Amino acid sequence: MDLWLITADGLTGHPIDQLPDLLAAGQGVVWVDIPVCDEAAVRVLTEVFCFHPQAVRDSAERNRVPKVHVYTDHAFVVLHAPELGANGHVHYVELDQFIGPNYLVTVHGPVNPAVPAESALRETHEVLRRLRAGRFRPASGWELSYGVVAALSRRLEEFIEHQTELVWQLEQRVTSGHLGNPEKFLDEMFRARHGLIAVRAMGALGREIYGRLATINRTVPPEARPLLDDIVDQFARVYGVADSQKEYLQGVIEFYRTRSDTKMTVAAERLAVIAVVTLPITALSSVFGMNLIVNQGTSYPWLSVVLVLMAVMSALLLVWAKRRGWW
Repeated sequence: MDLWLITADGLTGHPIDQLPDLLAAGQGVVWVDIPVCDEAAVRVLTEVFCFHPQAVRDSAERNRVPKVHVYTDHAFVVLHAPELGANGHVHYVELDQFIGPNYLVTVHGPVNPAVPAESALRETHEVLRRLRAGRFRPASGWELSYGVVAALSRRLEEFIEHQTELVWQLEQRVTSGHLGNPEKFLDEMFRARHGLIAVRAMGALGREIYGRLATINRTVPPEARPLLDDIVDQFARVYGVADSQKEYLQGVIEFYRTRSDTKMTVAAERLAVIAVVTLPITALSSVFGMNLIVNQGTSYPWLSVVLVLMAVMSALLLVWAKRRGWW
């Protein structure tokens, strides 16, 4: 656990055992960052902050969807950020927050072992860099939380940028005809779409969570409402951009399918022409074949007549297929 005190003079680190004194002093903003919610962290959340047991359990366990719980003097918020894994899988990296008037507790929820440890700490480390550089001086826990969530929103936008780059590459391959292995190419397109759908869901759920938080009057101070409204707008923008890119990729997929269906239709027409041309040959050979060509003797005059008849009928059918526009 990391304990920071943010004042007008800057950022200072403190041992975790000084947390009760810093909270009692009421000077500056106290920030507790918990990379792993172990037993020691649970004791701090329960005994020092006296948070609700349900909220403490939620911060220690994995949450599949974002949520918000509002209490008398603080709010508990669960959000997710994306992390691209193997084979197009999108990991949901959890970030929990206890937001109070003069403190913020950030808890990094359990993550998949395949996710790098630094990925879960990306937003809080970014805010720490801004604090150390003097570019960010929050005066309340709500302002500090705004900085963390704004960093998460930028991460969502960066993920969309990465997926959009893949979409553009796929679109160029479709229009140029350089598709490579069709099965692999189609798999790449649907993996890119899955990533956009995942980040769109994160934006939509984040918008709903902070939209709910912005409507609660008993906990959120008036000066924090513009910050919450801006976060709602950020998540709404993430949702809109991801949805637009997903629709664009869907258009690329439909273009690819249309081209593939056209090729299959042309191939089917050509096969139909072949079947039509060979039909009289098949029919006549099945009727006369065993009667004209035998082991003991072959009737060459009649064989010649049948072969000429086959050629004439095939030519006529070929001309007819040409006039029908089949080839």
